[in-house]
Amino acid sequence: MTPALPARPLPGATSAHAELHAARVHERAGRLPEAMAAYQAAAAAAEQGGIRAVLAEALRRLGALHHHRGEADLARATCQRSHAVALEGGDAMLAAEALNALANMAFEQGEMEQAHATYMEALALGAGSPALRGRVEQNLGILANVRGDLTTATAHYTASLAAFREAGDERGCALAWHNLGMAAADQGRWDEAEGHYAESRRAAVQLGDRHLEGLCLLNGSEVHLAHQRFEAARVDAEVALRIFDSLGTSLDKADAYKVLGVVYRETGRPALAEARLRAAMELAVEHGSVLSEAEAARELALLHRDLGRNQEALRLLNAAHRLFTRLQAARDQVDVAARVATLEGTFLAVVRDWGRSLESADSYTHGHCERVAELAVRVGEALGLEVDDLTVLRLGAYLHDLGKVNVPHEVLNKPGPLTEAEFELVKQHPVWGVELLAEVEFPWDLKPIIRWHHERYDGTGYPDRLRGEEIPLPAQVICVVDVYDALTTTRSYRGAMAHEVALARMGETRHWWSPRVFAAFERAVAAMAPVA
Repeated sequence: MTPALPARPLPGATSAHAELHAARVHERAGRLPEAMAAYQAAAAAAEQGGIRAVLAEALRRLGALHHHRGEADLARATCQRSHAVALEGGDAMLAAEALNALANMAFEQGEMEQAHATYMEALALGAGSPALRGRVEQNLGILANVRGDLTTATAHYTASLAAFREAGDERGCALAWHNLGMAAADQGRWDEAEGHYAESRRAAVQLGDRHLEGLCLLNGSEVHLAHQRFEAARVDAEVALRIFDSLGTSLDKADAYKVLGVVYRETGRPALAEARLRAAMELAVEHGSVLSEAEAARELALLHRDLGRNQEALRLLNAAHRLFTRLQAARDQVDVAARVATLEGTFLAVVRDWGRSLESADSYTHGHCERVAELAVRVGEALGLEVDDLTVLRLGAYLHDLGKVNVPHEVLNKPGPLTEAEFELVKQHPVWGVELLAEVEFPWDLKPIIRWHHERYDGTGYPDRLRGEEIPLPAQVICVVDVYDALTTTRSYRGAMAHEVALARMGETRHWWSPRVFAAFERAVAAMAPVA
């Protein structure tokens, strides 16, 4: 019997495997251009030789590198082709790997529901591989973390760590430690987070994984910020930035610039802070990361607030608000909702501080905006307004007299009656207030309050002599409350009226307001302690 001849390798098989191995070596060493060239060569050789497994893997890894370079469309198309090739070859594990990569891309683009569905599909296909199961569990943990479900996130990270240990995957374990650190940091357990990051970084250095080392340094710098160790944060962020720069990962560079910007802001170096935060925004835009752009815009807004540049701060806060709410599935993302709530709190703080600063030059009106805001919200509640409408009232109250900054000081503080010309000047402040905010947009419609808070229901107000329901309801509320506060506080030209006297005076002119607004005002002030 003639012995069987050994099977001969298919054409291109040897070169395909060799190029794939070389590509992995280049990638792990951070030589990304060389890695991309080798993956392309591996894919070409595998396609020529009909080696679907190598082709699917080379395409998936090539897609991941396109993604790191910010080439989103090319990255997705390449990974989708990897998935199709793997399915054609009946390789469920490689098909699951491609799905995992596609889910990662959807996640970074803010497509959270798509990412979750794709991760679950990958988990079902790849359940037989501990290494793949570990990666998908890890990614599901990251997704849960972003959504604010830290209990679920920690469970996924723990499951991933167990799977990686089963697989003997040291790099996977390093990633699991890193993300357990992220979960601890999100819960404010900074010491625990620092320990996890240190464990992950030690493993990354041993493995020669420069990218993970950079991530550990970057996230560790956030721990330093939390402890106000600003110099340590700067050093770690700069080392991370150098690593990311060498790897060409623009999104990670954006996050490093953001940390540096915060460091410089908190240590009193505003010019450097602004430069780094703007660089972070530009890189995030270039990469298409909505989340990173929004976070950088928020931090830059806080810088402008600290510098008293309120208009710029409000523009940036509005930009951040739009970006956060653009994230897909924002309705059920707890973390995005929390970020938006925090952002709206920052809006309120900036607007309140701006309103207070406008009053600071006049001891007679000190606290006016605050009192108007509080009573306006009470009137809004009496009218049955929703939470968003109450927010409009509060913010509008803080800014309603913004235009008075253009009224001469001697007119605002005149101890006697104003002349006709002086009063005409004062009557321009609603118009000037809107003009000052011409380039500022808000998530809420505040400008009608600013322009029309002196309009009267009978048409005798200013500046546009609106009548009846032409006057927006929030402006009507601010108007009635504004009058009450003016009457019950001391002004340069007269003393404060008692609560009852002020209500009687307003009752004589109740035709200035709609019946339902005045009735709600009366209910609101009835529940208050009389103002002396």
